[in-house]
Formats: sequence, structure tokens, C-alpha cells
Amino acid sequence: MKLSGRVAIVTGAGSGIGRASALLFASEGARIVAVDRDAAGLDETLAAIAPDGGDGLAQIGDVGEPGFADAVAQAALARFGRIDILTAAAGFSCGGTVTTTAPEDWDAVFRANVGGTFLFARACIPAMQAAGKGAIVTFASQLALAGGRGNSAYIAAKGAILSLTRTMALDYAADGIRVNAIAPGAIDTAMLRRSFARHADPEPVREASRMRHAMRRFGAADEVAKAALYLASDDSSFSTGTTLVVDGGWLAA
Repeated sequence: MKLSGRVAIVTGAGSGIGRASALLFASEGARIVAVDRDAAGLDETLAAIAPDGGDGLAQIGDVGEPGFADAVAQAALARFGRIDILTAAAGFSCGGTVTTTAPEDWDAVFRANVGGTFLFARACIPAMQAAGKGAIVTFASQLALAGGRGNSAYIAAKGAILSLTRTMALDYAADGIRVNAIAPGAIDTAMLRRSFARHADPEPVREASRMRHAMRRFGAADEVAKAALYLASDDSSFSTGTTLVVDGGWLAA
């Protein structure tokens, strides 16, 4: 097993890519600290882990709330005695251009995506430093590299995560901590479906997005989770500060 004996904190674990990552990591031997605002979603995630003998701990809260990440890290250390992996998958989008996005919505998107990544990294890194090793996986988007329309706050936030990933990789390389990002394309999750539902006529928008991918389909959450496993495991031992694109050919098209 690639993660045997390791402890992984996974934010956004109640659904989508976060849940898929938590399930895959557990199947590879990791003990999971599953984080989300959705208590019912976390229950479903932990219930899916349990039949395979996985050991999990649910932590319910807002990743952008000051103090929450510290409490999660303390709970992980109290239960498992270590933190080896942080997978910061929590996030959301609100849609809108710069002129149509309300300032409070802009702040909320940055709070969840960038703030959540920053706060959880800040909370987990001391334990990794003490151990002399660790792996952090952040989540950007292909849109942070290519740009896109009608989603300014989300795209800007994902661009900030790329920059944060690179600087953390440099700051903590000497501590044995690797920090890498994943840039997924459009992944068939509840968040993607909500983004299409914001349009008056969602189906043409959905079809245009699907066809924008060279593979002419949306990705599956478990396909991205496999990339997260690679970056979290020793398979990527010489990779830090990089962005792994999992986009079905979006950037190549």
C-alpha cells in the first residue's frame, strides 16, 4: 500500500474530488481526517471507508474560519499522533465577471479556496517539520492557466493557489515537505453541475464545456484522486512546486 501508516487530512471530503481522494487514500492504507461543512456528506464518506477497514475522523466546519484548521490539526495529532499529508480540496465558485460579482461573494470565494488552503497548510506544516517530511496537495484549475469567462473570483483564487503552492514548495523544501498542485479540467461533480445551473439555458453551456476538452468528456472525481495519490505518495518523491494538469486535453485543444 502506498500510504500505509500515514495520516492524511483531506478538506472538502464530503463530496466530489475530496471524497474520492479520501476513499482512495484510505484504500492505500492512510488514516483519514475528513473535513467538510456538510456533516451528512462526511458521514457518507466515513461509512464508505469503514467496510475496507479504514480508520477515519470527521471534522465539521468552515475551512476559512480562523482557528478551525488549528483545531483539526490538534484533533489529528491527538487521535493519530502525526500528520503526513494535507490534501486541500475544499472550494466553491459563485460565477460572475468583475462587474457582476458582489464584493462579499468575491471574499467568500477567496476565503474558502485560498484562505482554506493557507490556514490548513499553516496548521499542518509544524507537525510535518517535526517529522522531517510531509506532502501537501493543493487544488487549482485548468482555468487558472487558460483563463475563462464568467467566473472571475474562482479563476483568480485558483491562480493564487498556484502561486501559493510554488512559494510554499520553496519555503519548506529543506524541511522535507513537498508541495504540489493539481489543475483539473471540468470534473463531473456537484460543484460543476451547480455552475451550469447558474445559466438560464444550462445545456448548451454544458455541451460547449464538454466539447472544449480534447477527450470530449468530463473527468471523473476518482481520476483526479489518482493524481492526488501520486503527489501524496513517495511515487512523486522528486516533485515539488509543480502543477499536475488533469484536464482531458483542455489546455492542448
